[in-house]
Amino acid sequence: MLLYYEALQTSEPNDNILSPEQEAKHMNKLRTGNRDRILIVDDDHDILVTFKAALEENNEFDVDTFTDPDEVLSNFKAGLYNLLIIDIRLPKMDGFELYDKIKEIDNDAKVCFVSAYEINYKALRAIFPSPDIDECFIRKPVNMKDFVGRVKSELTP
Repeated sequence: MLLYYEALQTSEPNDNILSPEQEAKHMNKLRTGNRDRILIVDDDHDILVTFKAALEENNEFDVDTFTDPDEVLSNFKAGLYNLLIIDIRLPKMDGFELYDKIKEIDNDAKVCFVSAYEINYKALRAIFPSPDIDECFIRKPVNMKDFVGRVKSELTP
């Protein structure tokens, strides 16, 4: 908290008020030591464990995982995650619906959709037909080295 206070004291006089989203991002960076924070949502626990282990292996990412979309929504805070990885087929609502609800909370949320089904990629293209939309689709099964590389490339500006 002292670092946060010092950051505010060194800001320009009119720049020391942060929006809730900016404050969450700032506090997250302080807490995680500048590691990117990833949220993974998949109803398959084994996939969650595998993805999380691959991403945290080199201590580059902090990863939170959920199997239940409702639980995600009740815990989600704007500005907390650098990237969302969402399975398209989920219980209660599909990944597209979950992402739409997350966008109501954090309009800047960046997402990669994952699925084992080709039909879901076609649905993704139907929802995001514009080439201007930066969508990410990862087809399961995926090699973990390729998965981590894809996540890194999505986080690179």
